[in-house]
Amino acid sequence: MEHNIITINENELTFESGETILEVAQRNQIDIPTLCHLKNTIPTTTCRICLVEIKGYPGLVESCATKAEQDMIVFTESSKVIEARRDNISKLLASGNHNCAIRDFDTTDWTSFQLDVLKSDGKDELCPVWGDCELQNLAYRYQVKTRGMPLNECKYETERANPFIIRDFSRCILCGRCVKACREIQVNNAIEFGYTGEDRKIIAKEDAVLKDSNCVFCGECLQVCPVGALIPDKSFRDGRFKDTQKVRTTCSFCGVGCQMDLFVQDNKIVKIDGADIDLPPNNASLCVKGRFGYEFVASSERLTTPLIKKNGKQVQASWDEALDLVAKKLSSIKNEFGPDSIGVLTSARITNEDNYIAHKFTRAVLKTNNIDHCARL
Repeated sequence: MEHNIITINENELTFESGETILEVAQRNQIDIPTLCHLKNTIPTTTCRICLVEIKGYPGLVESCATKAEQDMIVFTESSKVIEARRDNISKLLASGNHNCAIRDFDTTDWTSFQLDVLKSDGKDELCPVWGDCELQNLAYRYQVKTRGMPLNECKYETERANPFIIRDFSRCILCGRCVKACREIQVNNAIEFGYTGEDRKIIAKEDAVLKDSNCVFCGECLQVCPVGALIPDKSFRDGRFKDTQKVRTTCSFCGVGCQMDLFVQDNKIVKIDGADIDLPPNNASLCVKGRFGYEFVASSERLTTPLIKKNGKQVQASWDEALDLVAKKLSSIKNEFGPDSIGVLTSARITNEDNYIAHKFTRAVLKTNNIDHCARL
């Protein structure tokens, strides 16, 4: 049986018909950097970072949109490729307000630049994704020189008009990842490219702020943004340089079983992302509850002991005392008004086993079918 063979960096690899060079490389752990590519979406070739050299081709090609072909010989880090990537990274850095250590200024110019940026951000610290920015990482990787690089002023103010996502247009590189995530993965169609030329920006419906648009705040756009243009408002307030532990878990808000990664600082959740894009059932996508609904976990208002009412006031009690009271009350109501006067509601935040016990208790002990589940209401 004949195999389709492509050679990437002197490695002979098989490929499936229709696969792109980038897909073949990623499947074989060969790193081709990109800032606009988003798995399972249509390539846009916006960033031109994934350029590669193909033997016999007159120029460089975008690996995210070029189909693998039989006997194709590809170089992902040739001198031509590196030079082109450096040039494209420089253009992206010059396009916005990227106030990180990449910027190479004289001391006076650096201070002035930072003060202007901090004033624009309304913050007393540097870029909120410093150390976690894909553009910054590539600039370091390819040793991009920025001294003398012109700075472009942004005509659009940072949007902070919703409780979940901060939109900083000055740091947007117009890669389009957020648009593809919204339209092709979540299929919410809430954002798109708007205007042309120097006025180009990512807009919601009729260029409204997100809170006034049809955005459902799933945060898919936030998760895929490679720079600091979209950041979660909550973690923006938290310490970014503290040690953070990543914990894989299952979302408890409904029964779908979405896999998520919790980012924990000082035993407190500070951020949630969808887990691996290849991991079902959610493939890294989350809803607004799963991504942003975590502050209740560390809330000071959470009950830690049972409460019962005495003399019109809620007072702390032992579990035995609370359970005895509940049993007496339920027995009294059942005897006086009948079992169907009682109803039971269960929760998606408890286990299937606990819900099963609630079901058996309702039907076998209370003798009623009045039981329902919060996720169905």
